[in-house]
Amino acid sequence: MKKSFTTRSLHVPFPRNDAHRALDMPVYETVAYEFDSSESMSANFRGELPAHVYSRTSNPTVEYFEQKMKALTGAHQVLAVASGMAAISNTILSVCKSGDNIISGNHLFAHSFSLLDQSLRNYGLETRFVDTTQSHLVERLIDENTRAIYFETVTNPQLELADISKLSAVARKYNLLLIADSTITPPVVFNGRSLGVDIEVMSTTKHISGGGTSFGGVILDHGNYDWSLNPNLKSLTEKFGKDTFMARLRKNYFRNTGGAMSAHTAHYQILGLDMLELRFERSYSSCMKLGEFLTRHPKVCGLTYPGLKGSKDYELAATQFQGKPGTILTFELESEKACFTFMNHLQMIRRATNLNDNKSLIIHPWSTIFVEFSEKDRKAMKISPTAMRLSVGIEAAEDLMEDIEQALKAIA
Repeated sequence: MKKSFTTRSLHVPFPRNDAHRALDMPVYETVAYEFDSSESMSANFRGELPAHVYSRTSNPTVEYFEQKMKALTGAHQVLAVASGMAAISNTILSVCKSGDNIISGNHLFAHSFSLLDQSLRNYGLETRFVDTTQSHLVERLIDENTRAIYFETVTNPQLELADISKLSAVARKYNLLLIADSTITPPVVFNGRSLGVDIEVMSTTKHISGGGTSFGGVILDHGNYDWSLNPNLKSLTEKFGKDTFMARLRKNYFRNTGGAMSAHTAHYQILGLDMLELRFERSYSSCMKLGEFLTRHPKVCGLTYPGLKGSKDYELAATQFQGKPGTILTFELESEKACFTFMNHLQMIRRATNLNDNKSLIIHPWSTIFVEFSEKDRKAMKISPTAMRLSVGIEAAEDLMEDIEQALKAIA
């Protein structure tokens, strides 16, 4: 009966009945939880009695957010963490060891690229970067130490799309884990499980937080993967079966590295989920109108948004994301100076680095997010000094177009 995303989100039951019959999940801002007896406390620590014991490992408000994400995505297991970067790092550390390698898209969000190329490499984990839109190139890099293929559903800020079914076929052929960062394509338009994704990671700071209210992340295990195929988890499969990955996460890396989501953050994320479909549809509608407007504008030298019919990825976006591949677009002006002049004259659109706030946000990736990389590396990542990334909010499209028009007039 409950078919719409919003209806299902609003009516996910609490894991346990609330003593006061609250309609909204209370914020359990507490560190520890009391047990009825020493015996029950001991049983919990032995893993025989599920219960909240310490909020670094689990919390009732966070648990409810996880349950909502599970209900809305169809995931087998869900773990909420402190940020999107925590989701990526916890996942990769849980499935790899020193000497292993993963294959990753080469056009990633800058901090994700740095995590893989710098931070994890220092601990003996190799990342082999490749164009994941070319699945045959991915296949060439696989060897006996490869554990996973990692990609972004829509690359940020290049807005490229990989054919997920082709990546899934390669992963299945070699018994590898397929990990998707689905931050740009929230669960209202993307179902990773149906496309053969094993693990999804996402920054819930973006679409899900409810308009830039809080930062967090989630890890979704879709229950597709046979964990006995991974030598680092094989010994756990006899005891945990399909829950092997989540057991390793919760009892090792998540617990020991301290990347827990707070109760207040979970509260904001719960509220954000309930309004996600409404906000996304509004932003998407405005994004399409702005894309068509900018495509026709004489001062705009180029525009990328896979949801537009002129895009090379239009058909793939229709297949994988219901034709709605997120609510960000990139467009180019004649020079870096023109970009700065334009941005400085905007009166409504904010100069800020987040995505999918209720407010529209713009940034010049070349001089900000990717500025730590060399000019050569930035060009290899398809980051252009003449391009800007626009995250479209929920303002009226007509108001946003008026702001853009007056700012473009400032360019000589």
